[in-house]
Amino acid sequence: MDKRTELTARNFPTAQEESEVVVPATRYEGPESSYRLAFTDKDFLLREELRPVRMQLELLKPELVQKAQGIESTIVIFGSARIVSPAEAAVELEQAHAAADPAAIKRAQMRVQMSRYYDEARRFAALVTTETGRRAAPVHVVTGGGPGIMEAGNRGAYEVGGRSLGLNIVLPHEQVPNPYITPELCFQFHYFALRKMHFLMRSVALVCFPGGYGTLDELFEVMTLIQTGKCRHRPILLFGRDFWTRLINFDVLIETGMIAPADVNLFRFVETAEEAWTALETAYSLNPPDTETGEFAADI
Repeated sequence: MDKRTELTARNFPTAQEESEVVVPATRYEGPESSYRLAFTDKDFLLREELRPVRMQLELLKPELVQKAQGIESTIVIFGSARIVSPAEAAVELEQAHAAADPAAIKRAQMRVQMSRYYDEARRFAALVTTETGRRAAPVHVVTGGGPGIMEAGNRGAYEVGGRSLGLNIVLPHEQVPNPYITPELCFQFHYFALRKMHFLMRSVALVCFPGGYGTLDELFEVMTLIQTGKCRHRPILLFGRDFWTRLINFDVLIETGMIAPADVNLFRFVETAEEAWTALETAYSLNPPDTETGEFAADI
């Protein structure tokens, strides 16, 4: 070893090195033994009492990986996992007609109608990735990592050669990440709360497409945080005025005093990828200053 290197050499082996030490077979190698290193002992880490440690790990892993990958700012795309691409919707409609099933035809027709949002999410993600990719600090698309609108967002970024994130979560269904996420930026979560926190930590905008309970949960949590001043204001764009105004009667909330009239200014409706991009360009340059964790990270 070079004498100058000796000045900065580690005094102790790393945890990785220790974990790779080959231990000869002994009576303490069995599954009932407590001889394993604590940080390599899966049974120990999964104990109920270790929940705070697991939550901390779930907070730290995506944070450290994103920092290492240079992810500073993101645009979050929320929306239903059940909205399919126009091509897939067309096939479903054709099959429904072939089966001569009126109920199936009606469902398939609605699927075709809603599939336009898949295309808009795909085009919007491509637009964001292309436009901000030419800037000093690119903005990356982040989705929930699943199918439907989430797939469309990751796919749009992928098809123009960009990187995108997926924050997947373990569920009884819909838990396999879509194939368009950048592998080193594809994360899996156990805790919904920490997943939602990571959605916002680097976000400069939230773009919300039609969706169900999960989408509404994510949307209203963000609006609540902004309304109550718990996080900095950021643009919230709702794709599809007709869908959202039929789903939520914002006028009733104002008339009954449940929200202030100004609270409807927390969001705006858009219909196309281009309109959404123009709204974001109007809001700010989408070229945030270089910071360790993104312009808005300190809000959370």
